[in-house]
Amino acid sequence: MNISKLGIIIQREYLNKVKKKSFLLITFLAPILFAALCIIPSLIMMGAKEEAKKVGVIDRSGIVTPFLESGETIEYVFLEDVLPEDVKTDLKGHGIDVLLSISELDGEQRSVSADCYSEKPLGMDAGSIIENRINDAVEAYRIKASGVENLEEIMAGVKSNVHLHSYTIDESGKESISESGVYMVISMVLGMALYMFIALFCGMVMSSVIEEKSSRVVEVLVSSVKATELMFGKIIGVALVALTQFLLWIVLTVAILGVAMGIIGKDKFMGSIGEDQTAQITEMMAPGVHMPEDMPSLESLTAAADAATAEPSGLQAVFSTLSNINVGQLVISFLLFFIFGYLLYASLFAAIGSAVENEGDTQQLQIPVTIPLLIGFFIAIYAFKAPDSSLVFWGSMIPFTSPIVMLARLPFGVPTWELILSLALLIGTFAACAWLSAKIYKVGILMFGKKSTWKDLLKWLKQ
Repeated sequence: MNISKLGIIIQREYLNKVKKKSFLLITFLAPILFAALCIIPSLIMMGAKEEAKKVGVIDRSGIVTPFLESGETIEYVFLEDVLPEDVKTDLKGHGIDVLLSISELDGEQRSVSADCYSEKPLGMDAGSIIENRINDAVEAYRIKASGVENLEEIMAGVKSNVHLHSYTIDESGKESISESGVYMVISMVLGMALYMFIALFCGMVMSSVIEEKSSRVVEVLVSSVKATELMFGKIIGVALVALTQFLLWIVLTVAILGVAMGIIGKDKFMGSIGEDQTAQITEMMAPGVHMPEDMPSLESLTAAADAATAEPSGLQAVFSTLSNINVGQLVISFLLFFIFGYLLYASLFAAIGSAVENEGDTQQLQIPVTIPLLIGFFIAIYAFKAPDSSLVFWGSMIPFTSPIVMLARLPFGVPTWELILSLALLIGTFAACAWLSAKIYKVGILMFGKKSTWKDLLKWLKQ
């Protein structure tokens, strides 16, 4: 193979791709979309606050009213000496947006029923808050009606909120916080990113081969260079395009996010969920039993519980977990598995492209090649559940799935021998597939006027 000619082909392929309008459009549009995916959810949470509503309350039970305290989103108006039938037909006349009608207390069930009436459907947040307050009232009534002395304190003392602290221990015995959720996110992101890059840029190689073949440009090219030099030059040229685009995406995305955080404000961006919303979410997730504020015994129990379960904040745990990750190993592994995984599939896609004259004819030949890539993608998505299971282990060893699955396993810790073995198998398989693809490419690139099949490809391999 002539290195000088190979370099010329790589340069031609690289410049031909980066000068295209589609390359420039995707390069600058993708970071905007990536940044939008990070920014828009925070903006939505900042702006999606429900308007304050006036809720008229007719409480015939006598137990719910003390638990209904007005807040930022709900203002309670207590109505007396009126019937629900008279109010619900004229909400605006009574100066309210919603009518909350609470039935009389059912002595047998020790409960009440509640109905809401409004001109527009009640938002989920407001409905949940009202429902939780009513449940608190009923629970407090049942506790009082039980006749057990100091039952509130007993229940508060019985309740537990145990959080499992996960630590990893290194060879020196040093402990560090290890949150599996952080590893899960990194695992999924790495697996999905590698799948996307391999599928995208291998498809680009195939399209480029088909374009040159259909335009008969390849006939001129192979008169000056060997077909194998043309194939590998094309593959390496597109790989350099991929790395260029990938680096530009990272730089531009970080820059856009930095500008956005500067404009919006870091505090607002990071703290898009206010204290009031956090309280509402807590109430919705765990209603609990509402206790009066003047119970010193409950406060002392809560303080003791807080002291006993003192732990780093969620953000501190995330940063501590990230600090445990071997970033150098992660970056080097990503580059190696991306490069050789791409080269493996790009050589196969180049062979397929050489065997057809238009992209419509690639489906039959492409399916057997894309299936292993899809299998690797699906294994990688669920690798975080059992990173050391037999399925995930073999998925990280088999060369056609290992580039994606191994990176999904990597955040959870992979022995060095497994990494080396997986990479060696991948490189060996790439070398074998590249040799076979080159044989197909040499014949297929000059075949015209006939739709190729797998039988034809096997015949070309024997030539």
